[in-house]
Amino acid sequence: MSDALAAGLPGTPSLAAVRSPRPLALARWLLIVAALVVGIVAVGGITRLTESGVSITEWKPVTGTLPPLNAAQWQAEFDAYRQTPQYLEVNGPQGMTLATYKFIYFWEWVHRLIARLIGTVLIAVTAWFWLRGQIPPGYKPRLLALIALIGLQGAIGWWMVQSGIVNDVRVSHFRLATHLLTALFSLGGLVWTALDLLALARGEPPHRLTGFAALALGTLALQLFMGALVAGMRAGHVASDWPLMQGAAVPEGIDWSRGVLHAALNDPFLTHFDHRWFAWVVVAVLVVMGRKLRRIGARPASVAVHSAFGVQVLLGIATVLSGIALWLAVLHQLVGALLVAATAWGAHALGGRPVERV
Repeated sequence: MSDALAAGLPGTPSLAAVRSPRPLALARWLLIVAALVVGIVAVGGITRLTESGVSITEWKPVTGTLPPLNAAQWQAEFDAYRQTPQYLEVNGPQGMTLATYKFIYFWEWVHRLIARLIGTVLIAVTAWFWLRGQIPPGYKPRLLALIALIGLQGAIGWWMVQSGIVNDVRVSHFRLATHLLTALFSLGGLVWTALDLLALARGEPPHRLTGFAALALGTLALQLFMGALVAGMRAGHVASDWPLMQGAAVPEGIDWSRGVLHAALNDPFLTHFDHRWFAWVVVAVLVVMGRKLRRIGARPASVAVHSAFGVQVLLGIATVLSGIALWLAVLHQLVGALLVAATAWGAHALGGRPVERV
């Protein structure tokens, strides 16, 4: 086969063709991985809202791919879960059955299965293009960094789960925030790298990160961090009215006794309040981004950014008014991931050459 490739026989691709960079194909695969990351963020929301995160008490990267297959294995998993604070203090006294346990186990198992799939696909794609000499120059370190970031995400996920198995009835909100933000950072990296590859396929150099784009991404990251704290502390439940909280502009019950910083990071009333109103700072920054994008002719990116933050704001309000309905909260987290992808697209477009208006 190698001789045929080298000789360039009719109907056979040449060796040079096989070993030439394929930025377009690689970009498409990275966008598929990015879509899987969006999916796992949504499933992670379901896992959190159904209190499923600590249902699997061990991390088995290979053997854990299969769920329990018989009654004895299910009982062993349930017995391990019954040693956790969540079961002893919450679900046990409520009379949790094996059937109920299987429901929460399912969502955590799906969450971990998608995580394995993401890592496997990214490693396999990188290896395939690498061995065939089809990765463009300068992109191997990026791909290795993305693989390392996905691996780190898995380790952080287990670190997060351990806090709920050993220390408390729920996982640490700081660890949950770290887990979510790492996933969204990975998503942004995948999207940016795919867009650079698409630009390369058009004959353009990699785009740079402008100062304003960094500001927009940083502002969004801060809002996402606050949202993760709200999720981890179940702070969405402290008020079900909007725009007021408990009928007041500033809710009662904020514990200031340990200082402003401690309250901002640990008090459910203040974190909810901050997350609500800082959202409008993000909106203002992204409106400016959208206008900048339109001025350079990047209208699709502008539409994506406006659509994502508009839907996200509406979903946030609806989630609060519904008393944190599961399907609305999951959609809020899903659109949050899409907003990250859209903002990364917009930031990337701002760092390239102006697009000619048609």
